[in-house]
Amino acid sequence: MRSAIRFAMLSLVLVVVAMLSGLTAMRLAIHGQEVAVPPIVGVTPAEAERTLSSLGLQLAIERQYYSPQIPEGRIMSQLPMPGTKVRRGWQVRVAQSLGPTRVAIPDVTGESEHAAELNIRRRGLDLASVAEVEAPGIPADQVLAQSPPANAKQVLAPKISLLLTTAADPQAFVMPSFVGQLLGSANRTLMDSGFRLGNVTMVPPTSVTTTDAEGQSVPTAPSAPPPQSAAPAQPSPASIIVSQSPSAGQRVVAGTAVNFEVR
Repeated sequence: MRSAIRFAMLSLVLVVVAMLSGLTAMRLAIHGQEVAVPPIVGVTPAEAERTLSSLGLQLAIERQYYSPQIPEGRIMSQLPMPGTKVRRGWQVRVAQSLGPTRVAIPDVTGESEHAAELNIRRRGLDLASVAEVEAPGIPADQVLAQSPPANAKQVLAPKISLLLTTAADPQAFVMPSFVGQLLGSANRTLMDSGFRLGNVTMVPPTSVTTTDAEGQSVPTAPSAPPPQSAAPAQPSPASIIVSQSPSAGQRVVAGTAVNFEVR
């Protein structure tokens, strides 16, 4: 009995020792792949790449900024910061200095987007972003503002953002019903509301229709045919509207032409 207990205790000790050895080996393997990020601010990208490669790290130049302190072409900032522990293969992101500002920011306000972009790129600058805003009374596709402004000092990045004007969406309306109204009265209403009178045609007497209280077309008794020698009837302000296009209830914009059939 004692031998069995002693054997069980020995087996348990061996299992615990094996587990601790495995954890220690795993920890050493993991930490053995970690390195401290070296300081690379102030050096050239080529020098930084050699330093990082020797530690199994990679270099990524993400941005460029003007700097009166850091000479042109050298690294001015890095991430992760020096001393940070990272795994081998990690990418160190940096910003490169363009040196002091040597280009004047042009004034492109009032120009079209295309003309402003040409003006910007001709000076070795880039277009950063473009936003649009409605500006009543100002033509569309015109630079309303820029950032940085013209001739700005201490510019950080060689990029300019623009604010452009855009055309306002036309105002929409719901077309009312003019059926049963006099043509002259409907025409005045259209002009007062910003619409136009389109084509007006006469309905032959045999096909005249009216509408009931629910808006449904109801045929009426045909009138006597005009004499052969009589001239065709012409629309007049007193003509009665029997149909319209666009029809009542449709969404229309200001300036839409409305066509009528009258009798």
